[in-house]
Formats: sequence, C-alpha cells, structure tokens
Amino acid sequence: MTEYVSPFAADLIGFAGSFFIVAAFAYSNLTAKMNALWFNVANFLGAALLTISLTVNFNLPTMVLEIVWMAIALFGITKALMARRTERDTVE
Repeated sequence: MTEYVSPFAADLIGFAGSFFIVAAFAYSNLTAKMNALWFNVANFLGAALLTISLTVNFNLPTMVLEIVWMAIALFGITKALMARRTERDTVE
C-alpha cells in the first residue's frame, strides 16, 4: 500500500477517518434517538480510513487501537442489523 499512497495523501485519508469518528461521537451526544447502524458504520469507516493512513505513517499502538475499533464497530453493525431484522419480522 505504501508505494501507492504518498505520505500527504495518507494524512488526508487519516483526517477523513478522524472526521467520521468525531462526527459519530458528536452525533451520539447530540441526537435524541441514536441510529445504531449509522453510528457504527461511521465509526468503522473512520477506523478503516485511519488504518489505511497508518500503513504509510505507521504507529503500532494506534494501529492496534484502530483494529480494535473496527472490530467493535463490526459487532455493533451486526447487532443493529439483527435488531432491524427482528423488528421487521415482528411487524410482519
């Protein structure tokens, strides 16, 4: 990956990832009724973009944090999708 992405581009990708994570955090604190799917997708996307950035500008502790962050977000996405399916099945 590092031969395809310049350090500057990696920083821009990292800033985009940071934006998604901060936006999700702000959303969770500002909304009256949180959409768990949107929240977890935004967190996953943010962590994934930061992980891409870290393949160029490597930092092990931060890489581990982003991988854990993605795993937790995937769990949240799965849980939200299962809840929607259960809710839909209950209504029908």
